[in-house]
Amino acid sequence: MEVRIGVSNAVRDITFESKSDQEDVAKSVAESISSGDVLALVDDKGRQYIIPADKIAFVELGESTTRRVGFGAG
Repeated sequence: MEVRIGVSNAVRDITFESKSDQEDVAKSVAESISSGDVLALVDDKGRQYIIPADKIAFVELGESTTRRVGFGAG
């Protein structure tokens, strides 16, 4: 699933692929914002992204299903 996070006072968004479920990421974002704590997410390569909750401008979550590639994807 693709995750895109807008950060206040930053020119570029943070975009990465995650193996996490869409509901799990949304729950983590909501908990982080309500508590004022940091948002910590891990991408599909094991890198960790830590963003202060007060700097999150938006979070865009892509589709949860895996995309099929090749001639049979139709």
